Amino acid sequence: MRRVGRRGLASACIEGFLATSAPFVAVIDGDLQHDESILPSLLAAVEAGADIAIGSRHVAGGASKSGFSAARDSLSEAGAWLARRLLPVPVSDPMSGFFLLRREHIEAIAPRLTASGFKILLDILLAAERPLRVVELPYRFRPRLSGESKLDVGELAAFLGLLLDKATRGMVPLRFLGFAGVGALGLVVHMTVLTLALGSLGFQTAQALATVTAMGTNFWLNNRFTFRAERLRGPSLWWGVSLFFLVCGIGAFANLGIARLLLQESGWRWSFAGAAGALLTVVWNYVMSTTLIWRRRQ
Repeated sequence: MRRVGRRGLASACIEGFLATSAPFVAVIDGDLQHDESILPSLLAAVEAGADIAIGSRHVAGGASKSGFSAARDSLSEAGAWLARRLLPVPVSDPMSGFFLLRREHIEAIAPRLTASGFKILLDILLAAERPLRVVELPYRFRPRLSGESKLDVGELAAFLGLLLDKATRGMVPLRFLGFAGVGALGLVVHMTVLTLALGSLGFQTAQALATVTAMGTNFWLNNRFTFRAERLRGPSLWWGVSLFFLVCGIGAFANLGIARLLLQESGWRWSFAGAAGALLTVVWNYVMSTTLIWRRRQ
């Protein structure tokens, strides 16, 4: 399969699962770190009654030190520890990217998958309606022979977001939380620039500079992290920046109007009126960003 305009390991795996008619499906990385020779054993375990068979680095006979740097190994261990706190079944290596299961199981689970980030196994284990019968088979994690690690700040944020989504049963969209978090950072940037600029500029000029800087920071963070799968590049990047500034400008005017209406006409306290205006602005900016700027390609 060749995917055009669609990114992300988890969503790629799901597309592959749903595109085949094979009775069994497996995931294995293309950098040759996984031991492909245990695939027949994984298949045999599922044929014998397991719902899912996992290639594990952390059961007797498995090893991961040769395939990870010390820093990567520490991050992986920390992630596995967090994941095990949420899992309904004991799994020694929930961060594994090497596993096999029946296609009928993944077809039943697929509508509940988050499909973000690169920890598709964890997503499957947490999305299943009932605890899956898990078998773990040991393998030695080999040094990478090609490609490069996809682990970065954005993927770590996606992993934590996946855990949060499953812990809260998807009550709030992950992207909205990320978008709101970026907005909070933008407020910090705005106030910092405004404070520094007031030393040499008038308030109106300093406020304008702070606003433009905060909007630019918000766009960069959203493009880099919140909407990383739809990241804008090249000419579309500049079109996206312009549209983002326009959307946020409309949101800012709406914020002022709504807050003033609630304060003067409805008698709300200024703090509640301001918070309501800010919340509606965040929702407006998010909806416009997802539908106009970083819309998913079909």
